[in-house]
Amino acid sequence: MKKHNKTIYPLHELQRQGLKNHFNLMAANLRLQLNMLEAGEAIGFAPPHPYTEKVKKLMTAAVEMADRFSRDYTKPAFGLAETSIAGKKVSVTEEVITDKAFGTLLHFKRDTTRNDPKVLIVAPMSGHHASLLRDTVAKLLPDHDVYITDWKDARTVPLSKGDFSLDDYITYVQDFIKTVGPNTHVISFSQSTVPTLAAISLLASEGSNCQPLSMTLIGGPIDTRAAATQVTRLTTGKTADWFAENMIAEVPQNYPGAGRLVYPGFLQLFSFMSIDPDRHMQSHLDLFKHLADGDDAKADKIKAFYDEYLSVCDMPGTFYMDTVEKVFIDQALAKGTLTYQGKKVEPAAITKTALLTVEGGKDNLVAPGQTVVAHGLCSGLQDGQRFHYLHPDADHYGLVSGRLWRDGVSPQVIQFIRQIAAQNGLQLDPLDSTPAVKLDTPPKFKP
Repeated sequence: MKKHNKTIYPLHELQRQGLKNHFNLMAANLRLQLNMLEAGEAIGFAPPHPYTEKVKKLMTAAVEMADRFSRDYTKPAFGLAETSIAGKKVSVTEEVITDKAFGTLLHFKRDTTRNDPKVLIVAPMSGHHASLLRDTVAKLLPDHDVYITDWKDARTVPLSKGDFSLDDYITYVQDFIKTVGPNTHVISFSQSTVPTLAAISLLASEGSNCQPLSMTLIGGPIDTRAAATQVTRLTTGKTADWFAENMIAEVPQNYPGAGRLVYPGFLQLFSFMSIDPDRHMQSHLDLFKHLADGDDAKADKIKAFYDEYLSVCDMPGTFYMDTVEKVFIDQALAKGTLTYQGKKVEPAAITKTALLTVEGGKDNLVAPGQTVVAHGLCSGLQDGQRFHYLHPDADHYGLVSGRLWRDGVSPQVIQFIRQIAAQNGLQLDPLDSTPAVKLDTPPKFKP
């Protein structure tokens, strides 16, 4: 890749360091004033007490906000050390099953003898860490043996490890499915749905004995022509060269991946936040107010969200450009032109892997219609193998986290997995607590 932006990463690093220095100095100044106020109060030279307490709370809140603005948000931990099964706490150990150059296969090993379905969650490589799916994993743990793909920050991968393309992503997914083994259920979200569907199509074409029993595609851009969003409008009228010249940058020398061409995480974060800037501004104003009012519960909820949301990672440049060209500009999978190592990807070859598609009625990143079209591509499946669920109130991240995921989406996914396992003759332990739901069949699509 010859064309890329040579200035944006160095300028960002300068800006980042400048902002860190600015907010660190602001926080230090606020702490000094707060200490002086408390010292004055101690010796009787403070303003009237109610005023003093209010000022102290405002200054303490301002200190924390300044600290947060100066912070580097590192990769969050999953923090899932236990789950609850039949009302009893069960310990969970996070173990690395496979460690590859650009990603690992993690297993959340439960201290239980339960016989539950094996589930592989394919996390998206789209700027956030796999821990963004913490709620997804947590909800599945009581009734499933859960694995997840944990992609690495491209700026931490040395150039000696080689490049990473969409084909490589598909290879990783195939390898991870084979590692988890037969009778696996695969769940993918957002960006990961396209390479996941491609990987399973290829396993079907080769007659692999590790074809998953089911795949759940959640909020994925299978065909971006089906419904317009701000994301799809961004690609309209732009060439691949435009994206390379404006979005691809070289990792600076102070990182292990120095010299690697990447799509920087800070650009992806800016893109995400620019979709609804008023919401993010209001959230931070609310955070300041909750801190000043001493409402720790509400403040902690906002902080937890942004600790995750603001932690971003760089994507390999080749992979990003492949995704832009093949998914958003060419819609190659939907049009039947996607190839893998020169071989055509044919979803119609899938006959053994049942399909559930899930969409959110308020998803402004992957609008309803873009995911459900997968049923038309998977024309080899029978009606009893195909299901669809539309949650009318879910936005993009509500499909996999928070109350809407736990109460609305996850029962559909869990019921689907159990139903398909039963169809394949697997004897499993009964569900711990999730109520059964009636699965919806998808609309008819022409092959």
